[in-house]
Amino acid sequence: MSLSFSGQVALVTGGAAGIGRATALAFANEGLKVVVSDVDVAGGEGTVELISAAGGEAIFVRCDVTRDAEVKALMDATVATYGRLDYAFNNAGIEIEKGKLAEGSEAEFDALIGVNVKGVWLCMKHQIPLLLAQGGGAIVNTASVAGLGAAPKMSIYSASKHAVIGLTKSAAVEYAKKKIRVNAVCPAVIDTDMFRRAHEADPKKAEFAAAMHPVGRIGKVEEIASAVLYLCCDGAAFTTGHALAVDGGATAI
Repeated sequence: MSLSFSGQVALVTGGAAGIGRATALAFANEGLKVVVSDVDVAGGEGTVELISAAGGEAIFVRCDVTRDAEVKALMDATVATYGRLDYAFNNAGIEIEKGKLAEGSEAEFDALIGVNVKGVWLCMKHQIPLLLAQGGGAIVNTASVAGLGAAPKMSIYSASKHAVIGLTKSAAVEYAKKKIRVNAVCPAVIDTDMFRRAHEADPKKAEFAAAMHPVGRIGKVEEIASAVLYLCCDGAAFTTGHALAVDGGATAI
């Protein structure tokens, strides 16, 4: 199946590392011009350098997705540089909880909801007018398997990802007749720097994470990137409002 992306423009938030970086590289490998965004300037610029070294075209724009003015400036920079926006991967997110629901703090709640929910809402708020202006496009939001069910000791994070799926489905229905497709990707445990930092001190936790997936391992960032590109491509033209689990069978149990 040809993805037919050449010459188009993709935006990736949370593009400094992990899933965001892998997806930015995958878009560039398909011939897209890529706008990489993150609060991590060094990491985001590093992603652009990797794309450039591989012969692709990309720019980095620093953006805090919880700030309306910064999100608008990100979209303005995208149009000023490349003239259009075709695809957006709203991937910026955080994961900071360490205990059960009653042990959480108001600061944790505000931070998680601010980045994971408000950030996705603000991005779509400013992306959708650009897609409407050119007659359509596709948006993919990063949710999680934690947004498809329970996540013990991650209750606020789980709530934020359930909210991302709610935003995704509502926007998909609202703009379906305008040729804008909106979907979510729902990873399980993925091999990222965040995962390694969380488990390097306790190998048993890593073994447990692998065992929770029926395929017997954790996922790769490239596998999530492939799912995002599928949801954006013409082959997924009849797919909108969907939360796609990429989870090694974890939600099938």
